[in-house]
Amino acid sequence: MNEVTVVDGHIWSVPGFNAFGAHCNLRKKRKDFTIIKSDTICNVAAVYTTNKVIAAPLLVTKDNLKNGKAQAIICNSGVANACTGEQGIKDAHTMASVASHVLECAPDDVVVASTGVIGMPLPMDKITKAIYFVSDRLGKECGAEAAEGILTTDTIVKEVVVKADLGNTIVTIGAIAKGSGMIHPNMATMLSFIVTDALISSDVLSMALSSSVDKTYNMISVDRDTSTNDMVVVLANGKAGNSPITLGSAEYDKFLAALDTVNETLAKMIVKDGEGASKMFEVHVINAPTLLDARKIGKSIVSSSLVKSAVHGGDPNWGRIVCAAGYSNAYFNPSSMKLTIAAEEDALALFEDGSPTNYSEKKAQKLMQKEYLTFIVDLKNGSSSAKAWGCDLTSEYVKINAHYRT
Repeated sequence: MNEVTVVDGHIWSVPGFNAFGAHCNLRKKRKDFTIIKSDTICNVAAVYTTNKVIAAPLLVTKDNLKNGKAQAIICNSGVANACTGEQGIKDAHTMASVASHVLECAPDDVVVASTGVIGMPLPMDKITKAIYFVSDRLGKECGAEAAEGILTTDTIVKEVVVKADLGNTIVTIGAIAKGSGMIHPNMATMLSFIVTDALISSDVLSMALSSSVDKTYNMISVDRDTSTNDMVVVLANGKAGNSPITLGSAEYDKFLAALDTVNETLAKMIVKDGEGASKMFEVHVINAPTLLDARKIGKSIVSSSLVKSAVHGGDPNWGRIVCAAGYSNAYFNPSSMKLTIAAEEDALALFEDGSPTNYSEKKAQKLMQKEYLTFIVDLKNGSSSAKAWGCDLTSEYVKINAHYRT
């Protein structure tokens, strides 16, 4: 097999894990509670929102994961348990405590997550019933239920499973995610739960996760809003029986490539499902002096409301893209950069060496009508590159968020 292969499956397809999600009356209709559980204690790594306002579940989870161990993940949707004071902390601890009793693990081995409306207290009677109901069905009913139970305004399920050939052993990584609005680089209103049967220490797993997040989830933007509840967690139970993955080894590079595949796939799904989005676009910055410069420019362009509006309208207004690169605080010389728009198998240079090219406006407009666009920004001043992803900004986004609570 290839070193990394995407395969059919669900998060519970990873050996040693069970997962399920159900409608537990936290929301009117959709599934709203998910549990993921390993048969054994796992090594764990996590990254969290950069928002200074941090939801109670994240505070409790951070404390629980200080020892680098976990066995279960529980998540409710509909209510974020953010900005809920001491009661919110107490409720998050109660969630972990009840889950530990039902799942037969220690309270500090439970990852607690919530997503939904900020400022509302958790309906703990319903939460408790949900924990019992979903846990009773672990391993009995299998499908995409776990991925469905964490969604809020999402319109599609986001899940992926990959297999990685480490040479002597095949390891599996499975993941689910949620995210549609309040998405911006440096973690956004998104949750991603990843599980693997690879044998890897918490420290090495943490290095791999941070590296992967920097080039995937931190390179997307829907609306420049960063949420209070965002978290990416990965659990590794070691059931594959591979030799321990060590930093800098060939096996580490292969595992990281697999993790990147998982996270990039989910990150793109999140952008494509941006609230009200009808188009998705990629920014590929090449020949930059440093990786940081490339990432700054990519983030700046995908975050620009003017660029996103132009993409929605099919307007090849390249000046907005060049402008967004200019205020990114990245080092580059506009007099030597080149901007190309590409879609499907066609491409057109719009700007080069400080001036517009003699391009066909008609062809540029035709390219801009495509549902997936790529803007290639060639800085001609180095060897570093980075990719970022964004979606268009539509009137539907305003409608969704104007009536989010109602």
